[in-house]
Formats: sequence, structure tokens, C-alpha cells
Amino acid sequence: IIDHYVWSFIMGISVPFFKKHAHSSYLVGLKETGITIDKIPSIDEMNAKMSKFGWGAVAVRGFIPPWAFMEFQSLKILPIAADMRSHKHLTYTPSPDIVHEAAGHAPIIANSDYSNYLIDYGEIASKAIMSSEDMNLYYAIRDLSDIKENKNATKTEIEYYEANLKKAYENISYLSESAMLSRMNWWSVEYGLIGNIKNPKIYGAGLLSSVGESENCLNNSVEKKPFDIKCIDYNYDITEQQPQLFVTPNFKYLSKILNKLSKNMSYKIGGVSGLYQAKKAKTVCTVEIDKQLQISGIIDKYISYNKKPIFVKTIGNTQLSFKNKELKNHNINYHKDGFSTPIGKIKNFNKSINQLSDIEIKQLNIKIRETICIPFEGNIKVFGTIINILKRNFKIILITFSNCTVKYNSKILYEPSWGNFDMLCGDTVNSVYGGPCDKEKFYINLGNEDKYLNYNLKNKNNYNKTLNKIHQKVNKLQFKKNNQEKIEKLYIEVKTQFPNEWLILYEILCISNKNSYWFNEILELFDTLIKKGDDLGRAIKRGLDLIQS
Repeated sequence: IIDHYVWSFIMGISVPFFKKHAHSSYLVGLKETGITIDKIPSIDEMNAKMSKFGWGAVAVRGFIPPWAFMEFQSLKILPIAADMRSHKHLTYTPSPDIVHEAAGHAPIIANSDYSNYLIDYGEIASKAIMSSEDMNLYYAIRDLSDIKENKNATKTEIEYYEANLKKAYENISYLSESAMLSRMNWWSVEYGLIGNIKNPKIYGAGLLSSVGESENCLNNSVEKKPFDIKCIDYNYDITEQQPQLFVTPNFKYLSKILNKLSKNMSYKIGGVSGLYQAKKAKTVCTVEIDKQLQISGIIDKYISYNKKPIFVKTIGNTQLSFKNKELKNHNINYHKDGFSTPIGKIKNFNKSINQLSDIEIKQLNIKIRETICIPFEGNIKVFGTIINILKRNFKIILITFSNCTVKYNSKILYEPSWGNFDMLCGDTVNSVYGGPCDKEKFYINLGNEDKYLNYNLKNKNNYNKTLNKIHQKVNKLQFKKNNQEKIEKLYIEVKTQFPNEWLILYEILCISNKNSYWFNEILELFDTLIKKGDDLGRAIKRGLDLIQS
């Protein structure tokens, strides 16, 4: 029940504030997305409400991988972390929770222009190439956020994960595509402002879910900049309030800048440039050939000729797909040690194998049990005995050789002792994008290798169990008449056992007679907290204003 009180306090002071300072879609969106004010909303009810304008909601736990979040978003599904921030972190938590995901993200989605931006962003960001450095940063952020929300975490443990995050930031050597998209997301979806730069309104989920920063961000001390593609030049720190924010004139303008950024991304341009980005990233990427064949793995090497890729090699688990569906028997278990293939045109034919006519195939002697040599443009040659030919739509897409040697000039790229050689048949690398092609098949075969902390974030110690029981008592008392004597006993119990628990004292204040001595004692305590001038003090001041209004 503590969680519900935290929620109701946050929403109680936030809604009046955002009525003045948030985009007009906020108040409308609260109703249209099923967000309740006095208690934590039901995700099922939110899903039902959001379905009326084409979206859905699904419960998740804590951080989910970025590619998964973006894929949900591209499908018009809002992943909502079912966890609730602790009352100790009421004004802000770096860990995803239902305040951030529901009260922060959901309301503005009801705006169709903003919704379209989210969908487009999800589709583009899910194809962005993420570096291994990005992944290490993601794990460091997630682990620190989780440990900070763990009620049993020690100071030493928190400092350990803070040091890990600092190290992860320091190890970032370049700005990947994923990092660029992440920055754009941060300065729009998470911390965006909209309208007039001199008097902007709030729409970013990070601000809509932060009691402290939503108020602070409107101060002149926070620089306001026009939103444009240059926002990707600004990094961010999730543990600190932002020194500058970006203001978009309207939601359609967000889509305009996003499309501008995407024009030079690898998934659109492919080729040598895309392979270069994938190789530098050292993460699983997909190389698409002729808009129908896909190689998914960690790019280890590529060779180009006349500025076109003519050879691609991966290391480790690799998946082969045709039209985005994994090819039978070509999963990561079969290609567990990587995959390589020449691509491009056959010398003297000016065509790739999948473009050859039946007559040209006979001229090259491409048939099972034949030992042949296939010369590619760029001086790559494949020698071997054909043991299988795979076709789709009457075109050859893959040839398997035994006793195979692949040479580039005099250099050996593949030798017979390595086993059978599978050669994809295609011409042009039209796209290179982050992640595997057939994700479901890839990750089912991979198994769960993700790194998760072994903390039980829902574990509550005796202190919290007792505190929760007192919250339950307060909840019951607010519905009873002539309850001041019982409230007094409860106040004495709290004052004795939990003198620093301001939220339970606030709840007692809400149901107390203003003439009671404890009402004034609580006000005196709150006055001391308010005078500190921090985010918590300002939040308490806003809460008291509600009681007195």
C-alpha cells in the first residue's frame, strides 16, 4: 500500500502543475490512456483504453534491452515497467518504474502527431547499429539503477556500480548510430520541451515523471535550445539533472529531424560504409543482400572491389535468412563458428549467380557432384565440389561445397579442412543494420545469456513491512468518523518508530484535525524540510498547498 501512496502523492502534486506547464495533450492523455490519480493504474485497463487509438500496453520488469523496447514501440506497444519507485526516491529514480512508463510516457501518445514520431523512431532505432561499448554502458546503467532501488543494498555495492558506470562512460570511443538515436530520444521523448522557446511546455516522459526536475527545468538556469539535428552532439548523464533542454515547435517537426538523421544510416545506405560501421561495433548485425538474403552475426572482415563489397566474414554465432525468415539448417548452432561468403558478379558474365539464366548456369557447370571453379570479379575464386543447391523462386540462393578452397588473389580465405563451405548467391549489400534478422529464432537458439543482477528488488525487510502496516492503518482510518483519538495513537507510533518517514506523516496530516497538536508538530517538521530548498522540500511544499487549498 506504500506504493499506492507514493503514486497518489506524485500524481496529486503533478497534475495541477502540468495543467499549467505541460503540453495540452497531457490532461487529455491521462483519461484516454486509463491513468488513475489516486492509485496505481491497471496495465490491463491501460491496454484496453489505448487500444481505442491503436496502441497497446504490456507489463515488463525493469530495464529491457534497447532493441526490444524499440521493436515494441514500432509495433505501437508501450512496455511498462511494473515496478514502483521506493518512497525514498519519490522525486526521481533512474530505474524504469510505472510512474515513468505510465504517467510519463503514456499521456502524450494520445496525440497522433507524437504517436507517429514514436512509431517511426522505433522502426529506425531498432535498426541502428549498437556498439559493444554501448551495450556495456546499457548494462552499467541498468545495474546501477537496480541496485539503487534495492532496499538491502549497501553503500559499498552502490559505489561499486557507480564506478562501473563511470568506467563504461569513459570507455566510449566513438558515437555509434544507436548512441546518436539514443541522444535524440533523450532530448525529445524523455526530456523534450515544446512550443515557444521563451515559454515552453513539457512533454518528455523523464520530466513528466520527475517531481523535482519538472519544476527545475523551467528555470532560467537550464538553457533552452531549438530542437534540431545538433542535439545528437550533446551527451547526457542519467544520474544528474540536465543543464540544457531542447524545444521543438511542434510534434511533426520531431519526425522531420528524425528522417533527416536516418538518411545516412547504414540500414539505408548499406555497402562498404555499412559494413565498416558494423565491423567497428563488434556486435551482432545483419547484412542484407539484394533485399532478400540476410547474414546475421558479428562482422569480422570484408573485402571490397570498385567500392562494392565482394566478401563478408562473421565470427561466432551466425544466422542465415531469406526474406527475414531463418533458413532451415542455417541457424547459429550450425554456423556457431562464423560464416563467410563471396558476393557480387561472376567474371565474364557481369551477373551474380542468382541472376544467371539456366543456360549460363550450365555454362558454369553448376550442378550437384560437379567439381568446379567459380571466378568472381575482384579476383576471388571458389574451388570445390557441389553437394547441395538451395533455390527460392527458381533462383539459386545458396550453394554448399565439399573439399572447398576460397582464394582472394594468393590469399586463402577458406580451406577444405574447415569443413563444408556454404556460399550465399547475391550481388549487392543494400542494407546493414543492428541485431539479428530473425530475432525469435536467433535468441531461442542462443538461450538466455543476458547479465542480470541476483537482487530480489521486491524483498522487504522488517522495517518496511512494519511501515507498510502503518500505511494500511492510515488508509482504514480515513473512512471512519470520530477517529482523532486513533490517529493520535498512530502519530505517536510513527513519531517513535519512524520519525524521518515524511510520507506517512503527510498521510496522517491529510486526515487530522487542524486544531490537533500533532497537526502543528508535523507542519513544523515539514517547515524544516522545506527550508532545505531541495527537490524533496519543494515537493512537500506542493503537497501542503494541496491540503490547504
